[in-house]
Amino acid sequence: MRGMIREPAVAGMFYPADSAELRRMIEGFLAEAKPGTHPKAIIAPHAGYIYSGPVAASVYKRINPEKISRVVLIGPSHRVALRGLAASSAPAWRTPLGEVSVARPNFVQISDVAHAQEHSLEVQVPFLQVVLGDFTLLPLVAGEASAAEVAEVLEKCWGGPETLIVISSDLSHYENYKTARTMDTAASKAILAFDERGLECDNACGLVPICGLLHLAKQKKMRAELVDLRSSGDTAGSRDQVVGYGAFAFYE
Repeated sequence: MRGMIREPAVAGMFYPADSAELRRMIEGFLAEAKPGTHPKAIIAPHAGYIYSGPVAASVYKRINPEKISRVVLIGPSHRVALRGLAASSAPAWRTPLGEVSVARPNFVQISDVAHAQEHSLEVQVPFLQVVLGDFTLLPLVAGEASAAEVAEVLEKCWGGPETLIVISSDLSHYENYKTARTMDTAASKAILAFDERGLECDNACGLVPICGLLHLAKQKKMRAELVDLRSSGDTAGSRDQVVGYGAFAFYE
């Protein structure tokens, strides 16, 4: 039996709850971003939009909406401890911009508790709605899992050119500006080199899904590109304690 529609948990906190204001904000970020080659997979940050929205937009700008009808979205679990990855039983997710149909795979567990308050997935959905319009979402929250385990799940839902893979992750957390810049640069170099060992929880909160993507991308001989690397100290916050954000594109 399918569950109830998932209602937004962080609207009005991480992003505007008003639909017109939300669309205007995202379209503004996208207007400032530069176009580029359409990717198969992306890594995008998931903080409050005033902080990470411009960085997320830099990679969302590259997506060709005419090619994508299905999005596999994986983010880390911030609130609920779980083993492996978990899907949502909801038939749709709602944001201030409307509802998105949700797919339910038969190869991972279901945990609506893990999804209910999780912001790492939710904040990506309005960007996807603005960029793509109509699409089907397969949201997966990642708990304790190896890179190989995540890669196995990714392989099963990889699909063809109609499928976009989105990994949700911020980088360093609450360091001073200079320290964060050093940590984020190191994390970026590790991602571009497909080096899972170069990443840790303190320089990539989405460590588990990122490592899963890197594991599979290396097998598939993909190419990775750094699209943007900034912190809240560059966008809307002070430089005493910042959060780092990276946007990455992966090509087959």
